Amino acid sequence: MSSPPAHPPSPADPVPPARPLPPAFLIDRLRAAGCVFAEDEARLLLAAATDPDRLDEMVGLRCAGHPLEQVVGFAEFAGLRIALAPGVFVPRRRSEFLVDLAAALGGPGSVLLDLCCGSGAIGAAVAARLGPDVELHAADVDPAAVDCARRNLAPYRGRVHLGDLDAPLPRTLRGRVDLLLANAPYVPTGEIPLLPPEARDHEPAVALDGGADGLAVQRRVAAAAPRWLAPGGRLLIETSGRQAPATAALLSAAGLAARTEQDGERDATVVVGERGRRA
Repeated sequence: MSSPPAHPPSPADPVPPARPLPPAFLIDRLRAAGCVFAEDEARLLLAAATDPDRLDEMVGLRCAGHPLEQVVGFAEFAGLRIALAPGVFVPRRRSEFLVDLAAALGGPGSVLLDLCCGSGAIGAAVAARLGPDVELHAADVDPAAVDCARRNLAPYRGRVHLGDLDAPLPRTLRGRVDLLLANAPYVPTGEIPLLPPEARDHEPAVALDGGADGLAVQRRVAAAAPRWLAPGGRLLIETSGRQAPATAALLSAAGLAARTEQDGERDATVVVGERGRRA
């Protein structure tokens, strides 16, 4: 949605043309399906549709509960347009906090590793902030997500690996990673039915389900991190405020100096673990 003007227009200021409203029937159809921002969504759908038949198909998907980002084929994230495909995890606004922290810790020439990368949104956003000299790797177990990540990381010469967690990574990366970024799934299995239908029904369980306590994948990330981090390298892992103490304990048990960072505005929590500078 547009922001208010910085100052009221004076008589000499040109009057900007009003954006045309999407057809009323389209807005009404989206509203009837429960889309709160029906007018904005209608504009996005109109812009993304290649012809009337495709528009009707896209509106039908949206009204059936498919995430808007999957329907139009992209998500806005950290100032970037991230390509998405049906069934691929939609990057959340709260994950921009992880990007902010990583960008503040990294610098030119940093070696980045995005584990459980999904569409590659986090790795792409950090690389965009740090500049063209970064070395970027990413990995995910979902082939559809890896296809999206390869598109999204291509401008940063990112290498995307298909496989379970760190298993597909090249051995030459060991001990060289400055920033290991991980938005591993952390929803406890028993809470999956409580998620909004858009996530529960249209995003892969492998991107959501963190096991019985929500820490199953985080536990594996923490255990793997020391073999990939350079001396002084950091692991940044997104978690929930409720789970943060347990996440921090996992990082401490792996030999990392852990601290918790939070952003109340975005309801975001990230635990940062630093490897000692002595190898």
